[in-house]
Order: sequence, then C-alpha cells, then structure tokens
Amino acid sequence: MKHRIEQLLILTGIMITCLLFTAVPSFAGSSGSEGMRITAQMGIVMGVLVLAIILFIFEFVRVDVVGIIMMVILPILGVVTPKEAISGLSSNAVVSIIAVIIIGAGLDKTGVMNVLARKILQIAGKAESRIVTLIAGTVAFISSFMQNIGAAALFMPAAIRIGRQTGIPISRILMPMGFCAIIGGTVTLVGASPTILLNDLIEQANSLGFMPEKIEPLGLFTQTPIGVALVASAIIYFIVLGRFVLPAKSSQQSDSSLVPESIVDTYDMIDAIYELEVPEDHNDPRNLDELGIREQYHINIIAIYHDKIQAKILAPRRTDRLENKDRFAVIAHSKRIVQAMAKDMGYILKPDLDFFAEDLSPNNSGLMEGIITARSELVGKKLGEIHFTESFDAVPITICTDGYCHFNDLPEHKFKPGDAVLMFGTWKVFHWLKSKNTFAFTTEIKGELMRTDKAGIAIVWLVVALSLVMGFQPLMAMLGFPGMKLSLSVCLLAGALGMILTNVLSIDEAYESVDWMTVFLLGGLIPLGLAFQKTGAAEFIATTIMTAIGSVPTIIFLLVVGILTSFFTLVVSNVGATVLLVPLCMSMAVKAGADPKITAMVVAIAASNTFVLPTHQVNALIMRPGGYKTMDYAKAGAGMTVLFLIVLIGMLYLFY
Repeated sequence: MKHRIEQLLILTGIMITCLLFTAVPSFAGSSGSEGMRITAQMGIVMGVLVLAIILFIFEFVRVDVVGIIMMVILPILGVVTPKEAISGLSSNAVVSIIAVIIIGAGLDKTGVMNVLARKILQIAGKAESRIVTLIAGTVAFISSFMQNIGAAALFMPAAIRIGRQTGIPISRILMPMGFCAIIGGTVTLVGASPTILLNDLIEQANSLGFMPEKIEPLGLFTQTPIGVALVASAIIYFIVLGRFVLPAKSSQQSDSSLVPESIVDTYDMIDAIYELEVPEDHNDPRNLDELGIREQYHINIIAIYHDKIQAKILAPRRTDRLENKDRFAVIAHSKRIVQAMAKDMGYILKPDLDFFAEDLSPNNSGLMEGIITARSELVGKKLGEIHFTESFDAVPITICTDGYCHFNDLPEHKFKPGDAVLMFGTWKVFHWLKSKNTFAFTTEIKGELMRTDKAGIAIVWLVVALSLVMGFQPLMAMLGFPGMKLSLSVCLLAGALGMILTNVLSIDEAYESVDWMTVFLLGGLIPLGLAFQKTGAAEFIATTIMTAIGSVPTIIFLLVVGILTSFFTLVVSNVGATVLLVPLCMSMAVKAGADPKITAMVVAIAASNTFVLPTHQVNALIMRPGGYKTMDYAKAGAGMTVLFLIVLIGMLYLFY
C-alpha cells in the first residue's frame, strides 16, 4: 500500500510538472510564442510522453519493453519515420554503451577489476560511507575527462565485486556512483557532450550577430568550481540521506550470503566465517586432527595464515599445526560457539575478517553442495581413505546421508550414491571439480575462472580505446588532416574488438556481457526525443515559457533556465536540450539583462541534471545490475535534482 501511494505521489508530481510545461504556452498566448501554435503532432508527442512516464512509474511492463513500445507507436502515429524510429539502436550513445560494457567485461575476466577492488578496500575498509565516497569521487574525477558512460561502465564490475565482498547491497553503491559519473561531466569543459558543444554554439551565436558584443569562449576549467561543488554535494547527499533514499535489494544480499539461497533450509546450522589469532605466548604442539575442534565444537578450520613463513593455506590438512601469531578462519554454527572455543583453547577472536577478507570473500570462494553420483569414483570409499582435503583442495563441512546431516566421524564415512557433501573451497577449485564429474553440484558455481595471463593485453586495449577517444583528432590535425575524426562508438569498438581478437574474451562472452535491456530502453527513448524536436513541441514549450516569465531578477531568470533545461534533458537527449536551449536562452538573456555567456553555461551544466527517470545512459546502465525500479530513481533523484539546482544557482550567485 505504501509503495502504491509513493507511486501515485510521484506520478502526480511529474504530471503537474508536465501540465505546467504544456499549459504555460496556452496562457502565454500567440504573441508570447511569436506566432507559434500548438499542432496536432505536438499534442500526440506530449501524449506519448505522458504514456511513457506512466509505464515507467507503474511498471505494467518492463522498462525495455517501454522502449520497444516507443519504437513501434511513434512511426504508427506519424511523428517519426520508420527509419528514425529504430535509429536509436545504431546511435553513437547505444553503440558506445555496448562497446564499453564489453571492454569492462574483458577487464573483469582478466582479474584487473579484482586488483582495483582490492585497492579500494585497502583504502576505504568496509565502511559504507567511505566506500561510496571513494568510488563515487573516483568515477566523478574520471568522468571529468572522459565520457561519463565509459567511466561508469568501466568501474561497475569493481563496484559489484566490492558490494559482494563487503556485504553492502550493490544497490546502495551503484546509484551514487552513477549519479556522480553524470555530475562529473560538469567539472571540465570536455567532460560531457553538452559542455563540449558549448563553445561551438557560442561561436555560432557570435556569427549570427544577435549578440550585442562578441562573447568569449569558455576555458577548460571555467565551470570547475561549480562541478566540484556539485560532486561534493552529491556525495554528502548520499552519505547523509542514503539510508532513506536508496533501496537495499535483497537479491544482492543473498549473493553475499555464505550458504546458497536454494539450500539454506537444509544447512541452516551454518552461520558465518570468523577469524581468530593464536596468541604470541601460545604453545600447543597438537595438529588440527588432535585438537578435535570439529568434533567438540562443530567448527571447521578452512584457512590458516602462518606468520612465521608469511604464507596462507586454504583448505588446510588435518596434519597442519597452529603456531603462535598465526591467523586462521573457521566456519561455525554461531558466534557464541566460536567465542566459547576461543576461550577454551586460548585463541583471540577478531572482530572481522582481516587477513582472509579477500580470499574468503563471496567473489573468490564459498560453500557448494556436491552429490555423489552412481558413477562417482568416491562410491564405496571412506572420506579419510581418499584424503578428501588433500585430493580436492576443499574442506568438507558436513555430510548428509539417509536424511541426516552429521559433523562427527567424517573420515570414517563411506560414500554411497545420493550422499550430499557440503564443502568450502575456492570457485577455481569447484570449476575444476565440475570438469572431473566427481560431484553433481546442486547450485551454480558463482565464481568464474580468471584469465590473469591476459590482464596486460586487456589493459593495452583499454589504453588503445582511450587514446583513440582523446588523441586521434589532435594527431590527425598535427599531420595535416584536421577534418579526420572518429566517433566515440568507433573508438570504443576498436578496444572491444581488440579484446575479442586477442582472446581476452570470446565473442559469445562479449554478447553475454551486454545488458540488452539497457540497449532497447535507450534505443526507444532516442526516437521519442527526436519526435519532441522534430514536431516543434520542444521549441514551442521552451519559447513560450521563456517569454512568459517576463522581467525578473537575473538569479530568478537563471533558475528558470536551469529548471527548463532539467525538464528537457529528461525527455530529449542532453545534447538535444543543449542545442535547442542555448541559442534561445542566450537571446532571452540579452532581453532580460543577464549575461548570455553565463546563461549558456547554466544550460550546458543543467543538461546533466537528469536523475528522476532512467532515461540517461548511465542511469539505464546501472538499472539491472542494481536491481532498481523507476520508483527508486524518482525517490533518490527528486532530492538530487533539487539539490543540483540549489548548488548550481548558489555557486553562480557567489562566484560568477
């Protein structure tokens, strides 16, 4: 009931906004729009926009289906041609997303993102606020010099790994990262497409001669104070209000749980992993088998760090010994039992995983249930006889046979078909066991085999792609070919293709890595924005609103420009909104006595104020991995949109 009320409130707010933007022209009169009148096609496009918003909010169909509906309904209604309706699928933005996702998948499969995640955790620890700050701030910095979609897509695998390793729901990490990737484009003039276009549009205004005096182009860092303030405010917003506006998706929580969800009812006696330390003055010559920790406490030692030789042993043997200052990890029924064992044996229970935080994280290891098949080589053999841990590099936790799970006397258990063995090991080991057909695993093996030998090649192709993005055109100009340039999509496709040709990942893996929901969502929204421009609806609304506000203080005029741009960037591409509004608002600024240069900058920056709907490429990209719904964007994005405008206008008032 609460969810439905939230939906209705948000829909009401958006509908009121739409009505204001469409009703103002009627009150402004024909003189206010310089003879322009609303046409049937304008009304059709506005109706389709309202339909799309309703479908987004109430989720009668999935968001990618909404995109397909737009591709079908717009040409049927005659507001775009059939060719224009499907043009979004081949657009520079959509192809760029496909390419950069493939590049990110290549970096992930070679272990590069593991290294990045490890570095972030070393700096930030496991505190959610520090992790969000570091990830969001880093992505914003990268986004200030490259396309925000690229920065977000490249960082997303690392963010997902961090969420799984720390147990923080990934939905609480990806949205701050995505929003800061968008905002990061406002830090420099080359960070986002609207600001890149800005000087060209200013030069165009100068050449047309409707400016009272020549306007100087903006410098690379002219807007940097505003951009930095916007990034900082966004990070503070999520740190302070994140727990209220960000969802905590249970699906991601289950990914980081110790026991796979499908078998948790069978093995509900398994609690968690704990780390302990052997005191410096401890001296016990017994080996693990002689200590009897498993038999007495039902606790399994799954890893040891030997301080003397500074080496880790995953899946330790029963003959291994614990020496002073060693660390070891255990799986137990409860923390209370571990505390009792530590007290009895003289060990020190650590508050959290430290030495084993990465090795025993859900990214790298976990529990698997293996069923003994009739053809298994283990049938008729005892667990102790085959030296289970030594043979398979996995620690047996419990064996279930004839409807009963037992922990004691495991070495004496004789395997028979149908026995279920719950074991702990690395995903690499379980992939190897799967290939041997020794066990039939009842759940999917989460981890994947890393191609670490290809990491260097993957990084080379990333550098090639980024070099083409940033250096191809300047290089061609230096060589005397100033007209030669490559689109962002071609540059990124070059890197993706290079990874495929050098076997960093296969073509099938490349196809599987692409989130096709994102592709069709954006593919359908692009023609909707095109229809808004083509029918004149966008120009009609913008012109009449700018005319209707009349004579107001400069700061109010700039606020209206920011609000107007924020609305248009939701329904038209940020580039389309910039191209449409910069000339119009500069002209209105001259009439209102405002600075046209500052007004143009407001339009270009406010074109990044797109958070309440998943219509921006970055928002669409993180939607499925984060498990977000449209309501989640509306809930978190509404406050961010208002804060964005407040900070933008406040910085203009104070420093410009």
